[in-house]
Formats: sequence, C-alpha cells, structure tokens
Amino acid sequence: MAGNKTVAAYGDRGNMFKQAAGLFATHMTRNSGVLANLIGKMPTGTAGAEATLKNQTSTHMPIVRAQDLGRGEGDEVVFNLVNPVGSKPIMGRNYAEGRGVGVKLSEGRLRVDQARFPVDLGDVMTSIRSPADLHALGRPLAQSLADRYIDQSNLTHLAGARGYHNNIEWVVPTEADPDFAAIMVNPVLAPTKNRHFIAAGTNGVQQFSQTAGEIDLATTDLFKMATVDGIRTMMDQISLPPPPVKFEGDMAAEDSPLRVLLVSPAQYSGFATDPSFRSMQASALARAQQANRHPIFLGDIGLWNGVLIVKMPKAVRFYAGDAIKYCAAYETDVESSCIVPAAFGTTFAVDRAILLGGQALGEAFAASRHTKIPFFWSEKEFDHGDKFEVLIGMIRGAAKIRFEIDHGTGKQMTDYGCTVIDTAVPIIGARN
Repeated sequence: MAGNKTVAAYGDRGNMFKQAAGLFATHMTRNSGVLANLIGKMPTGTAGAEATLKNQTSTHMPIVRAQDLGRGEGDEVVFNLVNPVGSKPIMGRNYAEGRGVGVKLSEGRLRVDQARFPVDLGDVMTSIRSPADLHALGRPLAQSLADRYIDQSNLTHLAGARGYHNNIEWVVPTEADPDFAAIMVNPVLAPTKNRHFIAAGTNGVQQFSQTAGEIDLATTDLFKMATVDGIRTMMDQISLPPPPVKFEGDMAAEDSPLRVLLVSPAQYSGFATDPSFRSMQASALARAQQANRHPIFLGDIGLWNGVLIVKMPKAVRFYAGDAIKYCAAYETDVESSCIVPAAFGTTFAVDRAILLGGQALGEAFAASRHTKIPFFWSEKEFDHGDKFEVLIGMIRGAAKIRFEIDHGTGKQMTDYGCTVIDTAVPIIGARN
C-alpha cells in the first residue's frame, strides 16, 4: 500500500526543504483568500520573457509579485513607471528633429524582511495527556498564521491604514503596538490626495475633506448604490485613473473594463439590502463565464457599472475619536490627521473601501538560505527531547505602488492603482 506523500517523519533531515516547498506551494496556489485571487500568474512565452526572468506576475492585476531577490542582491525591489506624456503632431515639412518628447521615469521601492511564527507543541507529558495529536496540528496552525499575516499586511498597505478594529483574528497589530513598523516592513502610507474620497449621501462621493479636525462624514453617509455610481463617474473624469484590472481569460476585459472594489462586511451588508443587488450578483456570475470562472467571481460579489464589488475578510475601521491620516496637498505625501466625530458614538464607525486597478501593490519574496525559496520550516526538540516546537518563516515585503506623476497641469504624488473611499457604517458594539 502506497504511503501518504505529504507526510515527512519527524527527524527526517530533508524535512526543512520538503515542508518549506509544500508551504510555499500551498500559499501560492490557495484560492481561499480574496487577496490571493488578485495576483496574476507568472508570465510565459516571448512577450513575458523579461518578467519571467525576474519572476514577476502580471501588471494587469492589483498585486504585482516579484521574486528575483537572492543572496548578495540586496533586500530591495525597485519598481519603475514611465510617466505619460502629452504632445501634438508635427505637420507637413516642419522639422521634427530635436523636438522629441522626453521620457520621464518615476521610481518606487520596497524592502523585504524575515517573518517567523513559532508554535509551541508542549512536552512529552502534554502529548500523553492531550486527546489530539499536537504534532499533526502544528503545521496547519503555523500555515494559517502565515497566510493571515500576508493577507492582512497587504490589506493594510492597500488601505493606507491598519484601522482600529481588533480581535484575535488579527495577526497584524494596530499602529499603537511598538512592533507595528517592523511587522509591516515598509511604511504604511496614507492615501494620496488624488486617491482619497468619502461618501456623500445621495450625491455619491466627494474628495476627502475635514472641518475643524473632524472628517466630513455623517452617520447617514453610508455605502449605497449612489456611492458606486459616484466612484465610476469619478474614475471616468479624473486624469490618469487607476488602470483597469484584466483577469486571465476575461474575453470582455478590453470592451468592458473592470475595477475591483473591496468593501468591509458592514459596507457589503448594507449594500446587499438594495433591491437591485440580486441583478448585480447575476451580472457578476455572467461575467464569470466570460472570465474562465476566475475564483474572484465565485465569492460574495456584485457587479455594477464596471465595478466588481467584493467583500473583504477584515474591516479597516475607525471608531469615534480615532485618528484618520490623509494628505492635504497633491504635490506631496506629507500626512495630516483628523478624527472621527464623537457623534458616531458606539453605534456607528467609519469603514474604508478600497478600489483596485492594476499595479496597486508590490509584493516581493526573497530566497531563504535554508531552502532557496521564500518559505522555510523548522522542527526543534529541546530540553533533552522533552519539548517540541515548530516554526514557519518567510522572507517577503509589500508596499503600495506610488509615484510622482506628471498630470500635465503639474506633478502629483499618486497611488498608482489604489483609491480609497471612507463611509459610515452601523456597528453592533464599541470596538469589536
């Protein structure tokens, strides 16, 4: 009878490599996470040769993943953007030589660092007394912690804030935690002024604003259909909006472009009560047939006016009195701060929706010296074999892709593929 190929006996000298390879493959191929479905596949063929050599995923997806760091190559990845240019044609016999439009490059960087999750499996007597095989439970528990860390750190970077919603499900702590900056690896950047909006009741959305140090939101400024309409109108009218998302196999990607709107569970619940929501779900399912049934279309979603509405797993939430950081000027990313009005009390809060286009977030992996791949695994016994511990680790980093872009009328700091919309939401209790 053939043995189970996924089992490695304790003490096997090959465990570190076998387990690490398995963990890396599990994370890369999992479809359970919303954010995992927003990463493209590695390019292939001649057209994708350069990206393939760098192990970089498709730039048409919100999260661009690069895996080209190795020993001696440093701990940074550089992203470059060719700035858009404006020009008029040179007609007839007029000289064209020497009148070319200059190419302008902007640069973004992200750093990687090691993150590790040890899991204590107790001692010999613990294993005797326990009704469960703690050694068998250790690996999936460690895998769950690693997956949550990656998803939540990506979500925090995209939102430009961690928020204050906090429970045992969060492995990324709030900003008040002294380890927050180290855990996030790269700075969490508040949204740029041209990518930050708030709900405006029946008027849809408006540019982020504050009065006397409080965000200009009332408890009636909820996430509604008018909000989505306002988002689409804004994207159609602003200069250089986030590029549309192109899912692999989506035959309608060019003629009917999409952007993905991640909404909190509370925002989603309020929107789902709209009488038209069923038709939006039907539209999403119909688009799924054109997109080769991409996993993003199979969850809690709706499609309206070119915006694919997807419920994200965690809320980026601000309670009454909490600080919200914002950029007051287009030309810089210097951050200012305001608060949620006290009138929100314990029954309302502010949740952040995230509109994603292509190239919103850069995520980089580097190879561990132990396994030559980004994830690594360790099992260790100590105290003369009495106690056991397992550990999963990874070397990675993520950062929102931001450039200084020439918009024609001037240069603006711009979150390239990411826009946020703050709305009021009803909540079931204070700081839950």
